[in-house]
Amino acid sequence: MPNGWQVGIDVGGTFTDVIAIHRTLGEVRAAKVPSRTDDRIAGLESALQAVDLMWSDVDDLIHGTTIVTNAIIQGDHAKVALIATHGFSDTLEIGRQNRRHLYRLDSPPKLSPQVPAERRFEVTERLDHDGRVLIALDPDSAENAIGRAERSGAEAVAVSLLHSYANSVHEEALGEKLRSRFKFVALSHRVNPEAREYERTATTALSAGVMPLAAAYLDDLEAARPGDSRLHFFHSAGGMASPHVLRDLPLGLAASGPAAGVASAGQLARTLGIERAISFDMGGTSTDVCLIIGGEEQITSDRSLGGRPLRQPMVAVESIGAGGGSIARLDHGSLTVGPKSAGADPGPACYARGGEWPTVTDANLVLGYMDAKSVIGGTLRLDISAARDVIAQLSAAMDVTLEEAASGIIKVANAALLRALRRVTVERGIDGRNCTLLAFGGAGPMHAVTLARAFSIGNVVVPAHSSMFSAFGCVGAKLSYAQQRTLRVASDGWDAEGVERVRQVLRTSLVAPLAAAGHDDDTLTVEEVASIRYRGQSYAIEVAGAILDDPGRLGSDFRDRHRALYGFATEDPWELVSIRMRVSAPDDGLACPAVVRTTEAPSPIKTSSCTFELAGRVPTPRYDRSSLIADSMLSGPVIVDDAWSTVVVPPGATLTADVDGHLHISTGVVS
Repeated sequence: MPNGWQVGIDVGGTFTDVIAIHRTLGEVRAAKVPSRTDDRIAGLESALQAVDLMWSDVDDLIHGTTIVTNAIIQGDHAKVALIATHGFSDTLEIGRQNRRHLYRLDSPPKLSPQVPAERRFEVTERLDHDGRVLIALDPDSAENAIGRAERSGAEAVAVSLLHSYANSVHEEALGEKLRSRFKFVALSHRVNPEAREYERTATTALSAGVMPLAAAYLDDLEAARPGDSRLHFFHSAGGMASPHVLRDLPLGLAASGPAAGVASAGQLARTLGIERAISFDMGGTSTDVCLIIGGEEQITSDRSLGGRPLRQPMVAVESIGAGGGSIARLDHGSLTVGPKSAGADPGPACYARGGEWPTVTDANLVLGYMDAKSVIGGTLRLDISAARDVIAQLSAAMDVTLEEAASGIIKVANAALLRALRRVTVERGIDGRNCTLLAFGGAGPMHAVTLARAFSIGNVVVPAHSSMFSAFGCVGAKLSYAQQRTLRVASDGWDAEGVERVRQVLRTSLVAPLAAAGHDDDTLTVEEVASIRYRGQSYAIEVAGAILDDPGRLGSDFRDRHRALYGFATEDPWELVSIRMRVSAPDDGLACPAVVRTTEAPSPIKTSSCTFELAGRVPTPRYDRSSLIADSMLSGPVIVDDAWSTVVVPPGATLTADVDGHLHISTGVVS
């Protein structure tokens, strides 16, 4: 019998957030617990216990995780063997001509190849770029390569054959032979069916490298899952997927947690009618920002992670190592913040768990933004003396006052955040001043208004349940899958049949797992994005909502997009490079109930002494967020607290609450 509980759990680098929503009762339970890397299953169960639930009480658990992300960044991969077309096994070694650090000659120009030479093997076969077989796969060379891969001690095998994105016949034949001798096999035509040999091979090798880790975690979760509870994961392209699919395609988890927050921000933008928004998710370890246009998060297929190419449809999140736990230090006399973090253990010094380095959270506490006498989440007491002690060490080295050192930490952190905002707006042809900043995460609302002002943004929205917003993104997710495929179709030689054939292949592969989950074909939503470039260009631009059965309209839309990005467009011939398709199951309409609030006008619970950049140290009233009724209006300086986060409204800014518990802040910037 259904229990009615849907639960979203987002495991971050510092905290694990959980939101539980009961469909019929409209009840919401939310909590944070420290993330556990020693026992992830126990960490998941402790999150459920924090909202007074057992796993057996849960109908649907949707999980966001950083396990794959961390493995890639830390280089924690299984031993991988690569099988490539004869003459192309050194693709990973050659890579691209780009240097990692243009002016640092003491640094290696590029990372070492993911697969060393002794585990790279070749087979005799050849396709042309249209997928025609020039040389059939030689059985003896295939057997030789597989045998050598076995003897090399490889735990997983990546297969990346030349032009296999156009015809997978040889990779499929190799895969069939390999699966009888290896548990983990990644085929490039499934991982990344696109041109660009190096990127496709590198992505396939990454997928093979994290397969054993992801599979072990998925198997542990499936073993712990009660029989009546359904388990899904939030994937990098902005939806949820089944463990069965992700076991073979683990890179779908490469930006799992950040994507959940962005999806939730997109839903909020649609609800509030915000045309252009920037999601700003600042947690304990990192900050993730993403552009949202028309309520839709931006998707990209050209990313890198840990310095490695990662060609997968993913939410276009810009992640930086600046969060509440980011450590401040002097580097050759200059103050730097992050990317190293105090994490959950020991955490910032003010958590009184043994932290010995000053962090952004310690600086916020010293400046008065956080309430030194509060008990965060009812469990975590803050130690302002410990925060002052660690920042005093830094202020002494800088020869400045304690408050100046704390303000310096915040300014440096905000400068890094500002660069991330520029990368998702200005560098993509978007005027960020016309966007609304959607601030969430444990630390986001503390920094949002100051950051928005520095970027000349006039409006900030802090959503209800802002400190657990990524977990809410998980619990409200819809089942969807996405993939991109190379075509290369010229505008002056349009191949309508070829385009339609690729669309049907994509649709068939993406619909299959949804059909297996019980969704009818006529209930599914299909979204397509075309990558197009002028003939002779190296890189393409994306046209969302592409009309692929009308090349005239498609060309017009391409030129409009090119003009918007670069200020000009020509009538020169163009070509369709690839199609990205996303197929989604219907949204079940799950919405987060409004925050329960009083009906009386709010009154401050206390007054704190806070330091603001222009106003200096001033008395600042503090309000309990649950006391803000609809249309409550507060003029800064004001601080609003909930159980897990703090909203800072500096002098000159104005806050208004709405009926759903979202906080709208006018920063005072005149555009």
